Amino acid sequence: MNIAYAMGQGGAASGGAGGFTSFVPLILMFVIFYFLLIRPQQKKTKEHRLMIDNLKTGDRIVTGGGLHGRITGVQESVLTVEIAEKVRVKVNRASVSAIMQVASPPAAPKKDKKDKS
Repeated sequence: MNIAYAMGQGGAASGGAGGFTSFVPLILMFVIFYFLLIRPQQKKTKEHRLMIDNLKTGDRIVTGGGLHGRITGVQESVLTVEIAEKVRVKVNRASVSAIMQVASPPAAPKKDKKDKS
């Protein structure tokens, strides 16, 4: 009976190496998932957070519900969006899914150059 038990384990020398090699495919799968799924999602979330933080009056946006409008008021977590002429709604900042057109800064008045003689 003692001989059968000794042969069933495969020997003491190969037991330690077999444990590590069984984890190699699991480690490779995690690395692949990280680069194909986790990392791109984190990058997309970071870009969305940056976009939401940089919203300002005059930007044309699209909300998660599909409303298109222009931002007329900005508060801490709420935006006032004009979706039609004289029709304004308040939406949560997090519900903004995209900026369609960034508001251009107001043009500086042109100064006439006059020659001083």
